[in-house]
Amino acid sequence: MQFEALERIETWTRLRFALPNDAVVMVSELACAVPGCPPLETVVVFWSVDKTRHHFRMFKPVVDVVEDDLPFAWLKDSLAVPEGFVCECC
Repeated sequence: MQFEALERIETWTRLRFALPNDAVVMVSELACAVPGCPPLETVVVFWSVDKTRHHFRMFKPVVDVVEDDLPFAWLKDSLAVPEGFVCECC
């Protein structure tokens, strides 16, 4: 069931952000030990055609994510990760 949820989120991400089939999209479920953080969160990382890395988080396990949890397509530019930025999630 978890594998199916990961694939579903990957597909939704491709559709939402109009990514080609060969674009890299990674979906992960991570445990968080920081106080106030949910115990499990879903992290999505993808690269656009111009090789820009983007990422976003959803503060719930992958099996609980629904399509409406993904950011709006018009937010794509704000999800871009600046060059040289280091993040422990992706």
